Amino acid sequence: MREGTLIREATPLDVPALARLRAVWAAEAGGDSPVDAGFVKEFSLWLAANPRTFFVAEAEAGGPLIGMLNLSIFERMPKPGKPASLWTYVANAYVLPPHRNSGVGSALLTAALEYSRGIGAARVVTSPSPASKNFYVRNGFEAAEELAVHRF
Repeated sequence: MREGTLIREATPLDVPALARLRAVWAAEAGGDSPVDAGFVKEFSLWLAANPRTFFVAEAEAGGPLIGMLNLSIFERMPKPGKPASLWTYVANAYVLPPHRNSGVGSALLTAALEYSRGIGAARVVTSPSPASKNFYVRNGFEAAEELAVHRF
């Protein structure tokens, strides 16, 4: 990772920049990506209804965001004699193309893993895209047989 790059937990002030990163990502994937007040509002409403813990990367402290990743926290129901537990789901990891393969993605993931460990998560899971499978394997993830999926 380049010297000066900062990884931190996002704040509500980052929401417009997170929306812009999402729009750039959509454009890269071949989608339409208007980065206007309408999309920022839509993103903000989605985030309010779907709370996540975001981690962001800045090329330098106070600079524009160059990457992001978020966690969803799932709390398991307690059982008699066993307290509730939780696990986290890593999603939406994205780094701007000029900053890829420099350690930014791994640093974002490390922050998410440390956060998950700190809140007592039993595990961290993700559903990697074909393009990101090697990234997650390099960062200690392994294929799991534990989750079942019903696809529509």
